[in-house]
Amino acid sequence: MSTVIYPSPIFGPVHSRRLGVSLGVNLMPPDGKVCTFDCLYCECGFNSDFPAHDRRPTREEVHDALKAVLLRRHTDGEPLDCITFSGNGEPTGHPDFPDIIADTVALRDRFFPEAKVSVLSNATFAGSERVRNALMLVDNNIMKLDTVDAEYIRMVDRPVQKGYDVHKVVESLKMFKGHVMIQTMFMTGTADGRSVDNTGDRFIVPWLETLREIGPCGVMIYTVDRDTPAHGLRKAAPQVLDDIRNRVEAMGIRCSVAY
Repeated sequence: MSTVIYPSPIFGPVHSRRLGVSLGVNLMPPDGKVCTFDCLYCECGFNSDFPAHDRRPTREEVHDALKAVLLRRHTDGEPLDCITFSGNGEPTGHPDFPDIIADTVALRDRFFPEAKVSVLSNATFAGSERVRNALMLVDNNIMKLDTVDAEYIRMVDRPVQKGYDVHKVVESLKMFKGHVMIQTMFMTGTADGRSVDNTGDRFIVPWLETLREIGPCGVMIYTVDRDTPAHGLRKAAPQVLDDIRNRVEAMGIRCSVAY
């Protein structure tokens, strides 16, 4: 079972396959998960295995901790490619998310103006106007969309919200008008005796059609790379990922692959 629970509010930096030297910002408690998804492949484990008891960091705590790290790295001449909101759950669920983003952009501009601000999100709050306006301020607005198949989402992504509707999420993603990157996990294998393979045309064709509707500035596809809480999940083969990337790029959309 995966047990990667991140410190809060700042962790790293880590060397990301996609974002380079990335300083993490975790807006969730440091002792557990608070997430609107409960993905079978989450490196932080299942929500029920790591319930959080501490509170989330405040806006002021995030600002002060981030400022201290950025000042030190700037003074010491240490490189930084990205400031990335991720960690133990859905970052956009923090009640002060818009203000925290504004603070972060200001600190980035002061200490590392060439670094990117990124948000890794499962898109469950993309329909919120205040969240969407905040995400328009970041460089890399990275939204998860593993598929548009509702049954697969219930089985693999496992939304906590009873009213989750992927079609409403897609409509929200369209509202970014291109200022969004779509991140998709492709994998094979099984969970509880059921296939989790989303690399076939049953899943790929509708996903590609939805990408055309959303019109993202880019797509990130990746596969299982770390321990997962569900057993039986397997990496998608490099050739399979390359083929998917080629189909995305054939539509004129930039696509990167993390094997």
